[in-house]
Amino acid sequence: MSGTSLRRSCSTAHPPRQIGRGLDALNFFLADVRDGLGPYLAIYLLAVRGPEQGWNEATIGLVITISAIAGLLAQTPAGALIDRSRRKRAIIIAAAVAVTLSSVTLPFISDFYAVAATQSLAGIAAAIFPPALAAITLGVVGPRGFSRRIGRNEAFNHAGNAASAALAAGTAFLFGPVVVFWIMALLAVASIGAMLMIPATAINDDVARGLETGTSSKTHEEPSGWQTLLTCRPLLIFAGLMACFHLANAAMLPTVGQKLTLVVGRDYATSLIAGCIVAAQCVMVPVAILVGAKADLWGRKPIFLMAFGILALRGALYTLSDHPAWLIGVQLLDGVGAGIFGALFPVVVADLTRGTGRFNVSQGAVATAQGVGAALSATLAGTVIVSASYSAAFLTLGSIAALGFLGYLLLMPETAQAARAKAPVQAPDLERC
Repeated sequence: MSGTSLRRSCSTAHPPRQIGRGLDALNFFLADVRDGLGPYLAIYLLAVRGPEQGWNEATIGLVITISAIAGLLAQTPAGALIDRSRRKRAIIIAAAVAVTLSSVTLPFISDFYAVAATQSLAGIAAAIFPPALAAITLGVVGPRGFSRRIGRNEAFNHAGNAASAALAAGTAFLFGPVVVFWIMALLAVASIGAMLMIPATAINDDVARGLETGTSSKTHEEPSGWQTLLTCRPLLIFAGLMACFHLANAAMLPTVGQKLTLVVGRDYATSLIAGCIVAAQCVMVPVAILVGAKADLWGRKPIFLMAFGILALRGALYTLSDHPAWLIGVQLLDGVGAGIFGALFPVVVADLTRGTGRFNVSQGAVATAQGVGAALSATLAGTVIVSASYSAAFLTLGSIAALGFLGYLLLMPETAQAARAKAPVQAPDLERC
């Protein structure tokens, strides 16, 4: 390893306090922005636009599906862009602005095609955030500190979601559902400031794409994301399982939001769904920290199995009562499942791609596969609701999660062992430099 590379890896292994605080703040403020309107979109269209303007569960589900398809088509190119780019900060800032502008225009439009177009743009821009944040983190702390730091990232992400949801819940009584748009705009500005707290020189762009420290990126060609998937069987299996997870999970919270709208009325639905989000996010914070701290010790597989199992249980429990307190209580389980997923997804991809220089394009490829599941989830749930009932939709989603549990148990290897096997015998200890 050259002296320059060694100095750089040593300087970034334990980020200076400002850089660490910048990562914390970036994940906190960007939390609400990176998810776009999320479940608020369904509530806003159903409560404010309503059937009188042609909006019901099926048309809302179609808009969510269209935007999700646009986002998933952008996932692999987004990962490839992050692998190639040395301007990761500028890319995140541009994406934050695009998502926010696409969302805050919604109160001024009602046409189906206009709504679908703006939400599709938001979905495309939002595809940037997962690979960019993971790449910046890996480029700052290196592979040895990655699991723990990703857990911390996810904790601040969930704390940010909880804070913004609590703010939405408190202000929706005074200003109505439109308040979520202005909260998003304020958080976007704050996230730009947080991004600027991390100097560009603190990010090792070669390490950020999964190369070992001191390895030149010029010796690694840029493959297509799908080529990366098809040449690595465990990565292909993982992509299929993540598609299954999102097929089961993506529509659950929006479906709860629509059910609450019918049960308590549109005047209280926004505040209650915000309460659901706050409850889940408060659980996700300690779960993400625990997963980040223990993933290397316990292994990835048993923790991911827990996420699938809890998701299946959640789908069954939603059917037992329509009472808002029960629905919010069951939503706490989302904190465990989603907390595990957010903290482990980039870690498993990093395990399988270590030393290849294909970390971010592989993230994009797997995210494309899981995006297929998320895109189909809303339409599946909406169709089942219209043709049968809300309970039937929840049971359908829970059954898919149960199949995912079996698939992960039988087909997916333990990737922590694969990562250790790929590690060079005398790999530099980035945490101790």
